[in-house]
Amino acid sequence: MPVGTQATVKALEPRDLLADDAQIVLSNTYHLFLRPGAEVLSAAGGLHRFMGWDRPILTDSGGFQVFSLAKIRKLTDAGVVFNSHIDGHEFFMGPCESMEMQRVIGSDIAMVFDECLPYPCERARAERSVETTLAWAKMSKDVPHAPGQQVFGIVQGGVYGDLRRHCAEELVKIGFPGYAIGGVSVGEPEAEMYRAVEASVPYLPDDRPRYVMGLGVIRQMAQCVARGIDMFDCVLPTRIARHGTAVTRGGNIAIKAAVWARDQGPVEEGCDCYCCRNFSRSYVRHLLNAGEMLGVRLLTIHNVHRLLCVMREMRDAISSGTFAERFLRDCGHVPDIFQHSTINKGDNR
Repeated sequence: MPVGTQATVKALEPRDLLADDAQIVLSNTYHLFLRPGAEVLSAAGGLHRFMGWDRPILTDSGGFQVFSLAKIRKLTDAGVVFNSHIDGHEFFMGPCESMEMQRVIGSDIAMVFDECLPYPCERARAERSVETTLAWAKMSKDVPHAPGQQVFGIVQGGVYGDLRRHCAEELVKIGFPGYAIGGVSVGEPEAEMYRAVEASVPYLPDDRPRYVMGLGVIRQMAQCVARGIDMFDCVLPTRIARHGTAVTRGGNIAIKAAVWARDQGPVEEGCDCYCCRNFSRSYVRHLLNAGEMLGVRLLTIHNVHRLLCVMREMRDAISSGTFAERFLRDCGHVPDIFQHSTINKGDNR
């Protein structure tokens, strides 16, 4: 999912996303709660109309941002008192407030309000956090939602596999149409991230979407798909584009580097995005180094296109039973969980 945190995917227009056949975008409750606020979005008739996007939208509940961006915060059983990272004003957000904001936003998928743990985290705190997350998940499900809005639960538990299993099993008892695995890609070693996924997936229903939040590295996405994950989002493709870096199948490339000053090839050989079909590395490098907005726009078009294409290719590979050959061959490790999964048998449910 391309990330449109504040009602826009940075540097792109909705028609750029439509041209790339993006199925869904992500936006963020915390940021929209602070600016423009519920009154503006309500007057606009919801986020779809406000941002001119008529395909699905998923909204993150704001829990991660409350715990990572707020200048000052105080946790209570009902939610979090926090000071805005924008102007320092004090606000309160809990599951009821988050879900009400997501109701006003009118997103198609709303995430429950949860507590996202940092890395590292002591076990005692992780235990308390899981119980808080479960209580908030129940509250998030029970409050009113927008018509047709689906609510996904979020598995937490840090690096503690038994806590993740407990959280997953209890969320399934509550019952959600989809489940996310949260609290990963927060600074932990890559191996810990995979262990967190493996500790959660076996206890989530096969027939419901499973979503790793905040992950956008191709190699890591492939490893998580092999472990049974269906959905991803990440600011990475747009963020690194603003710093002059291109995402390619072979790894990231610093397009601002002097080595590309006279290179007349595309940003990525074989890519059919608008940027690569029409412009050279030399030209994009020139725009970036001259501070021209078009350079960031072209590189963002390319980066978002690359990740969307990779996910399409993964779906095709699952359908044809060639996923391991195409996406795990160079990873150095095929997870045990993959050997016994339906993905390895050409099942494209």
